[in-house]
Amino acid sequence: MADRAVSESGRARPRAAMAPWLERLVLSEYLVFYLTAVYFLIVWPIVPQIASLSSLYNMATDLLPLLVVAIGQTFVLIVAGIDLSVTSIIALASVVGASVMTADGGYLAGSPFAVPAGIVTFLAVGGLVGWFNGWCCTRLGMPPIIVTLVGLMFLSGVAIWYTTGHTETSSIAGLPRSFVVIGQGRAHGVPHALWVALAVGIAAHLLLRHTVFGRWLFAIGINRKAAEVSGVPVDKAILWAFVISGVCAAISSILYTGRLETGTPVMGERILLDIIAAVVIGGTSLSGGKGKIVWTLGGVLFLVVIDTSLKLLGMSLFVVFAVKGAVILFAAIIDAMRQRIVQRG
Repeated sequence: MADRAVSESGRARPRAAMAPWLERLVLSEYLVFYLTAVYFLIVWPIVPQIASLSSLYNMATDLLPLLVVAIGQTFVLIVAGIDLSVTSIIALASVVGASVMTADGGYLAGSPFAVPAGIVTFLAVGGLVGWFNGWCCTRLGMPPIIVTLVGLMFLSGVAIWYTTGHTETSSIAGLPRSFVVIGQGRAHGVPHALWVALAVGIAAHLLLRHTVFGRWLFAIGINRKAAEVSGVPVDKAILWAFVISGVCAAISSILYTGRLETGTPVMGERILLDIIAAVVIGGTSLSGGKGKIVWTLGGVLFLVVIDTSLKLLGMSLFVVFAVKGAVILFAAIIDAMRQRIVQRG
């Protein structure tokens, strides 16, 4: 008897299409927000504390610096790249910026220009590292994953070395109150960090959706060769995508450093998985050419809710990482399903 999977002409029958409702759900731009709401409602009866005002406020404060650095990662993923060095940028910018401002022998200790100069130093560190990453990828033709992985390891070591040369402790404290307030302060109950994250998010959204540069990035991610033929300055656009990623990591470092009141070389070392996961879970394609800032916001929100719930349940760090790894795998599967649906038409 002929194989049922083969037609009379000898050709394999097409696989059954996905259910229409499931296809619409997978293709939805707001899938991550639906998943967050469902997860929250499931966990709420098990861990009622997650809905308390203190937990919600803590989730909001955890979300803001993570969102800023994830926004920068979004730019790089849109051009089909990746930046694994962002957590090391956070750490290096933290200790270098803190060394300028600290009252304990800082370069500008006691000066009225200490805080402005410190903030500029944060941004300069992020921008320079981002520029170097982009230069290696464009001018030398090195794969982004190799360049930024090396940067992750090298910059982590530099941050530790720099700290040991500026203090006898493991971190640089004594930061001015006018700087600390950026990460800790509130005005009428609204964290100052919210305004920083909001400004970065709006600027990034406008840059991606309403400028020629944004169109360049999407064109490169969809088809780099076609973008080159169309006259897009591919190398220049990719270089600036990495610079933006570095600057966003530096801004995130400002928020983290201000909140902790100290510059430390291990700052952000455990959030690399969160950063990449948030962007991918939100819907930005690993293959490039697709992404939105609001999607990244949704991905960050989803991860923060999961992280908070697991901590409230008393789960070990191993379990937390295992769950986050599973979430990234799930997001990659969803991305692959979306690609197949689009290709099928």
